[in-house]
Amino acid sequence: MNLYLMRHANAGLPRENPALDAKRSLVKEGKEQCMMMARMMSALKVQVDVIVSSPLKRALQTAQLVGTELGYEAPVEISPALAPDGDFGDFLEMLNRYGDHEGILVVGHNPNVFNFLGRMITGNGGAGIRMRKGSVARVDLQSHPPRLHWLIDPRMARSIYASVGKSSRPKTSRK
Repeated sequence: MNLYLMRHANAGLPRENPALDAKRSLVKEGKEQCMMMARMMSALKVQVDVIVSSPLKRALQTAQLVGTELGYEAPVEISPALAPDGDFGDFLEMLNRYGDHEGILVVGHNPNVFNFLGRMITGNGGAGIRMRKGSVARVDLQSHPPRLHWLIDPRMARSIYASVGKSSRPKTSRK
């Protein structure tokens, strides 16, 4: 199974009240990050059979926007294992429930997302992995231990898109 582990996109500044913070929506930049990362995932031929999100609004919006852009038509599933207070054991149980799928995209929050990623690929959580808002990592769960194939954040995606449009070769005349 290929696991695509994504941190929710930019939702502005956190709110002090936890109930209000849970309802925090993506800002314009966050929506743009979702579209760019989904295009990048499409270019990498990412195929997902199921999308699972944290119950918080910003993660659910990220999952829905990316899913729509990827052509995913089923409803996004919700798991408390991806909430900010989710733990690694619950996360692994959630993954086991979807073990019959070939590609799964999960959308959650930091620090859980990078902690889960570090624990999966090292076994003990010793990896210090930075995941900016909107970042996505591909992990091959069939390797033992699971293998990180790539990690792309919106800054890197913007740089790649900017460089693809420009040719390093000098223009030549066809006269």
